[in-house]
Amino acid sequence: MRPIDPMIKELELRVYAKDQPEYLPLPSRVDVNGTVVTYWKLTWRERLTVLLRGTFYLTLMTFNKPLQPIRCSIDKPEVERAIQGGTREEQR
Repeated sequence: MRPIDPMIKELELRVYAKDQPEYLPLPSRVDVNGTVVTYWKLTWRERLTVLLRGTFYLTLMTFNKPLQPIRCSIDKPEVERAIQGGTREEQR
């Protein structure tokens, strides 16, 4: 499994750990409210395993800090777009 650009062009591209060799770079897209979206490409073996088992593990490193809200999905998420001059609600 490897992270790839979520390709939500309306959102800002941000790569976490870009210059930290001890970590793998994590491409993401970020909306005006701070929602971070990542997108993952599974190998054929991983796809078959998920298909057969119907489960997967998610490991988060909190460093003993409060856990942030997370969500796993197979659908493209609804996020607040970054619009020049404010959010969508402010533009209405």
